[in-house]
Amino acid sequence: MDAYLLIDFGSTYTKLTAVDIEKEEILGTSKDITTIEDNIMTGFEKAYKKLMSQLEGKNINFVRKLACSSAAGGLKMIAIGLVPDLTAEAAKRAALGAGARVLKTYSYELTDIEMEEIKKSNIDIILLAGGTDGGNKDCIIHNAKMLVKHNMKIPVVVAGNKVVNDEINRLFGGASIPYSITENVMPKLNELNVEPAREEIRKVFMGRIVDAKGLRSAEDYVNGILMPTPAAVLKAARVLSEGSDKEEGIGEIVVIDIGGATTDIHSIADGEPTKAGVTLRGLEEPFAKRTVEGDLGMRYSALSLWEAAGTRKIKKYLKNKDLDVEENCRLRSKNIMMVPKIGEETDFDEAMAKVATELAMERHCGYIEPVYSPLGVIYSQYGKDLMEVKYIIGTGGVLVHSENPGEILDSASFSTEDLNSLRPQRAKFLLDKTYILSAMGLLAEELPDVAVKIMKKYLKEVCSSKMQEKKDHVDIKMDMFKEELKNKKQFDNHCDGVF
Repeated sequence: MDAYLLIDFGSTYTKLTAVDIEKEEILGTSKDITTIEDNIMTGFEKAYKKLMSQLEGKNINFVRKLACSSAAGGLKMIAIGLVPDLTAEAAKRAALGAGARVLKTYSYELTDIEMEEIKKSNIDIILLAGGTDGGNKDCIIHNAKMLVKHNMKIPVVVAGNKVVNDEINRLFGGASIPYSITENVMPKLNELNVEPAREEIRKVFMGRIVDAKGLRSAEDYVNGILMPTPAAVLKAARVLSEGSDKEEGIGEIVVIDIGGATTDIHSIADGEPTKAGVTLRGLEEPFAKRTVEGDLGMRYSALSLWEAAGTRKIKKYLKNKDLDVEENCRLRSKNIMMVPKIGEETDFDEAMAKVATELAMERHCGYIEPVYSPLGVIYSQYGKDLMEVKYIIGTGGVLVHSENPGEILDSASFSTEDLNSLRPQRAKFLLDKTYILSAMGLLAEELPDVAVKIMKKYLKEVCSSKMQEKKDHVDIKMDMFKEELKNKKQFDNHCDGVF
């Protein structure tokens, strides 16, 4: 039997998925602790042994072995641009869409103090942008000179004003800085062009960063480490939403990935205004958008989640309101491998997950702002309108192990408490119960039709209590309607007999 082996070298777990490409089925999944400090293949071999025990008796021939990775902290980057809300923000979005963790964004001309900060930040790649094509060129040239002055040897992806590319070639080539030049992330004012930069970042990841992360030994076994794990998830989301050559997509979606350190949101939607009389303002949004909230995590970032949300917001979701919120968050930040065992521990984890989902979604989606003018109130939209998104897909340990994942995902939905936030209003909830999204992103690189079919088959619909109440209400109404029809039919038959 020909199969694909899809591997995710995660920051905590190495996850394996075996796929029967002929029957378009998942043969098995397994995971074990990622062993980046020692030899990354040690954790892989343990997970592989578990997988093969599930497949015992089957004649498996792995024709392809593909991998993604977020091991050793994932792909860490900084983004440099000109104006904070324009080219610097465009550079940040390009980096996030490539699956990176953007540690910081710098604007205007870099200072020596900022350069020292960059040198100490333990990053993998620098994304250098600035200026529209034919626009400001002084800033990006100054920043390039600063990178040369401070002898930076970190790979640099240049995606700024094309007018300066010859000068960049001269500066970086003479200083032996590893660099590549691609198209401007903002060729015109407020116009995004992030895909070329994303692809260039992926190439640098595959060509250089794999070595730095100690993943070269894995490359001897697999056919290729194709991309960072978040980029694989975004790829899966996009192909599921849009479809492939032969397979229909399911429409606009949001993916929520709740982890120990971050909560990632991916939205695949054009984000145009869905309400009449609303004008779109601000920087253009990418169709495939990813945001990473580094202060909203279940373990590493538990304390920062408490600081961002506050005690009252977390208590809103707790059954036992007397629990000490700070103490419980501190406990989790000190015990990052903690697995909840009792009712109150699970309840607290789920309350954290609801808060992380609510805040991350609030930051990711757009909002409406009323502006008062001589003609009356005008409504401006900033960011993406996600109110008509069809599906919210959840992934991550707290969701997978929850008895009520729909309750957590419901925290991402539109709320009357914040009428200006453009969160999904009528979305159905799907759960990635077997952690297949990153695997399907890898598979979609080579067999997108198969990837879409498998995701449609294995992503399971879940309900929240609100949705179940609505469903039960509809079911009751339907039963009453059927009973009325039945009584009417009996009455009609009786009349026919009499008359």
